[in-house]
Amino acid sequence: MGGSNQTAVTEYVLLGLCGHRNLEMVLFVLCLGIYSVNVLGNALLIGLNVLDSRLHSPMYFFLSNLSFMDICGTSSFVPLMLVHFLVAQRTISFPGCALQSYLTLALGCTECLLLAVMAYDRYVAICQPLRYPELMSGQMCMQMALLSWGTGFGNSLLHSILTWSLHFCGHNVINHFFCEYLAVLKLACGDISLNVLLTMVATVVLSLAPFLVICLSYIFILDAILRVPSAAGGHKAFSTCSAHLTVVMIFYGTISFMYFKPKAKDSDLDKIIALFYGVVTPSLNPIIYSLRNAEVKAAARALLRGDLLSRKTFLTL
Repeated sequence: MGGSNQTAVTEYVLLGLCGHRNLEMVLFVLCLGIYSVNVLGNALLIGLNVLDSRLHSPMYFFLSNLSFMDICGTSSFVPLMLVHFLVAQRTISFPGCALQSYLTLALGCTECLLLAVMAYDRYVAICQPLRYPELMSGQMCMQMALLSWGTGFGNSLLHSILTWSLHFCGHNVINHFFCEYLAVLKLACGDISLNVLLTMVATVVLSLAPFLVICLSYIFILDAILRVPSAAGGHKAFSTCSAHLTVVMIFYGTISFMYFKPKAKDSDLDKIIALFYGVVTPSLNPIIYSLRNAEVKAAARALLRGDLLSRKTFLTL
């Protein structure tokens, strides 16, 4: 009896929107298009930051990190999800599911921390401009980026070890598009109180604390802008923050709606909302920074004219 209750799971079945074939075809086309925009847009942002010396600053260094993270985050589950939209057999191996769960959780936590670091960068630039070269030196930026990535991946590793050491009693049907951490945890048939406690602590430390840092940074930034004597000076100072602030509002707004809204009677609605968060939100970042940032728009125009590549070629000769 005990042996049968602890049947080893070698693969998982991802339900997705089982029974809604036409809707899945629509989602396939939409997700393929949005994923393409995400990869191309974020890759373009990284390329511009590398090619244009005017973008070699802490703000764009962190933006490159955010863009790379968005590419990795969506690539960890979207390609397989697109395949599953087209086929009847929607399975994923145990190692593949474990890796997918690990990466999505790690990159989600890392994004929270990177957004907080970017808010701190804007705070120092506007509120303490004379100390900006000292506080946001190249070495310091590298350390903050590594700390964000390391903390996110370390937290996910701890969650993964505790989760995959649980017994699943042969349960292998995941009611989601991919191996989302909480969806996997629901399959466990043992005591998950430690996992729940760790999840709550991690949420406070790695999601709410960074959000508090972002809020405090923008309170100080707003205070500094209001004390600028000229309206033009205040507008110029705020324009450097508007793109980041928009990204933060979309990111945390989607999370808040997804986790704090009343539980839907139809679980498919919750899955579509989670899909929006995982696929659509990362693709908005390059669009927002392209539309709301004059330096990025100038770099993009220079790239289209061929100036960036010719300048880069000239410098390497």
